Amino acid sequence: MAEKSPRGLADVVAASTSISDIDGREGRLWYRGYDIHDIAGRISFEECVHLLQRGTLPTQAELDGLTAELADGRRYGSVSATLLPYVVGSGTPMEALRTLVSSLAIDDPDAEDASIDADRRKATRLVAQLPVLVASYEAQRSGREVPDADPELGIAGNFLLQITGERPAPRAAEIFDECLVLHADHTMNASTFTARVIAATLSDMHSAITGAMGALRGPLHGGANEAVMKTLTSIDGDENAVDQFVRDELGAGRKIMGFGHRVYKTEDPRATHLRKMSEELADLTGNRRYYEFSRRMEQTVLDEKGLFPNVDFFAASVYHALGIPTDLFTPVFAISRMSGWTAHVIEQHEDNRLIRPDSDYTGPHDQQWVEISKR
Repeated sequence: MAEKSPRGLADVVAASTSISDIDGREGRLWYRGYDIHDIAGRISFEECVHLLQRGTLPTQAELDGLTAELADGRRYGSVSATLLPYVVGSGTPMEALRTLVSSLAIDDPDAEDASIDADRRKATRLVAQLPVLVASYEAQRSGREVPDADPELGIAGNFLLQITGERPAPRAAEIFDECLVLHADHTMNASTFTARVIAATLSDMHSAITGAMGALRGPLHGGANEAVMKTLTSIDGDENAVDQFVRDELGAGRKIMGFGHRVYKTEDPRATHLRKMSEELADLTGNRRYYEFSRRMEQTVLDEKGLFPNVDFFAASVYHALGIPTDLFTPVFAISRMSGWTAHVIEQHEDNRLIRPDSDYTGPHDQQWVEISKR
């Protein structure tokens, strides 16, 4: 009898990649060989996009060129614009955005071009378009106009401007920019694997990214950050109430969202940075409630279960402090991860092999047909 495969494909190598790497025991993450602790807070999201999609940190001339491409590519087509009012209010933001991302292909000038150069152009446009789509979605349901992009701001600053209607403080824009870098890629996670499986059939870039959006929506993947914020806001009282909440949830056998990770056996290196940002924003805004709740919950879960926070845990209080609505936390995750998803689709298309794993069949083999009257 063949040896059964591990559940959830744990430790199974599904592809080769030069985009990112993880050491789960040491709690390390690399983008193209750069340790996340070395580049977080030092490179812009635009530089990160260049690194992931094009393989290197850019020179100033290369960064200027990419910035111009991103500015030119942020406009989405008439089909998506027409569809937007119909999908707003018809479901969750991720359901609406999944549909809108799919529709972007209809107006994309490279939609039918399967070349690597066309993939790279589509990848740049998708990175530029998604923040504007999320801001347009929020404006549509709020009954207001989307402010024009400010050429002096990057993707992070312009998103905060367009989502809140106010020009962000410089430090707030810097913090959000670092958030985008931290979430940009994470090896063969569920949504990236989905994108690569679709791309491996030689399907198009937009189809692969639409699939990734669907995978990210799940609460065990990108949706966890929303669940964390809902948990924090549901707790009445002071920090002492956090301890009792955690013990009640664990006693009832319920999972505390934002803790534990399939890969990391120690602290998620991204959480290290997000914890600091959460504290800084708490001080900047004068509202320390959710930061203090988060720290108390972190300690209690560690004491009770030995689990460390993952990237979603402190991201929740950071996004909240930046004025981002809770149900847009997962779309914000997608804005960042679009850089990694598209890089993986390009890489898959460059050296493609159809991804076709085997399965462990658990049913019988000796069934025999009988007439319906005798069943």
